[in-house]
Amino acid sequence: MLGRNIPGRLMAMVRRLGVLSAVIVLAGCSADAPIRPFTTDGCSEFPDGTPRHRKIWRDCCVVHDRAYWRGGTYDERLEADRALQTCVTAVGEPAVAKVMLAGVRVGGSPWWPTPYRWGYGWPWPRGYASLTAQEHDQIDRALQAASVTPR
Repeated sequence: MLGRNIPGRLMAMVRRLGVLSAVIVLAGCSADAPIRPFTTDGCSEFPDGTPRHRKIWRDCCVVHDRAYWRGGTYDERLEADRALQTCVTAVGEPAVAKVMLAGVRVGGSPWWPTPYRWGYGWPWPRGYASLTAQEHDQIDRALQAASVTPR
């Protein structure tokens, strides 16, 4: 009985390998692509503040977006996420800061094809990667063009 479905299983395996191959090829294609212009949506899927103070932690999110746009290593992402938590705590919202930290740790993975993932300035999928000197130059030029202060 098990032997009868070999062609079906083989086809399923070929399809999976095809998808995996496509992902690997796409990952290789994005390596030399230029960074897109910096954009920010504030706190993405999270409010920029409270009903009373509508933008109280928005600046924290913009700084966080700048780090996420440029991307980099896993440790750099962790540092950016902790800086967001520290910033939101400093504006007087430590409980909100903990919720935000949990959200960005789960939702900000570079492996999600979202517009707010780690490294969203680069084509997806980039993953975690140290930035080269040429990439740092691109980032600096893009931030200057957008009149954004590098951080």
